Amino acid sequence: MVQALRRLPSPRLTGLGAGLFASAAMLVVGFLDWLVLDGSPLAFGLLFLPVSALTALWVRPADLVTAPIAVPIAFAVGVVPIAGGSGGFGGQAMAVITALAVHAGWLYGGTLIAGLIASVRKVRDMGRRRGRPVPAAPANPARAERPPRVAGAAGPVRGGQTPGRGAAAGQPSPRESGQASARGTQPPGRDRRPTP
Repeated sequence: MVQALRRLPSPRLTGLGAGLFASAAMLVVGFLDWLVLDGSPLAFGLLFLPVSALTALWVRPADLVTAPIAVPIAFAVGVVPIAGGSGGFGGQAMAVITALAVHAGWLYGGTLIAGLIASVRKVRDMGRRRGRPVPAAPANPARAERPPRVAGAAGPVRGGQTPGRGAAAGQPSPRESGQASARGTQPPGRDRRPTP
């Protein structure tokens, strides 16, 4: 039986998907039971157990808690075709409530199976998380890597000037060379003082 269960597909349903799957499956089971077996509660209850188990097996680990909640709702949805009842909506609702009370044993059994499977899966998932190795932290995380300095890079420039190629090599800036050339073009007689 375990090998047969392993051969089954293993989808990962969300909580809503698991509820929809269980409800749709039990509704189909209820209609088939009503058509073929004239609403046999024994056949309905026996088919409810594997649907409960599959719902708990196929729900994803993050939504395992929804499996025992979705299964009783699916049972109530599936019991509608075989509940009988007449006299409109009120009579049908009373028939469904009566069927749920009469078949409460199957309801509790399927819910118990779903809860056990979900609990075992949760425990196994927690054990796998504890068994995973923790990645090693760096030896000195506070030490930050600094980018290497480029040779010949100029330091901070005052006055918002951007150092050029000549400034890095020790050559005067264009502004300084312009002032020097202006000083050099002044006539020599201006700076000379008259001799006494």
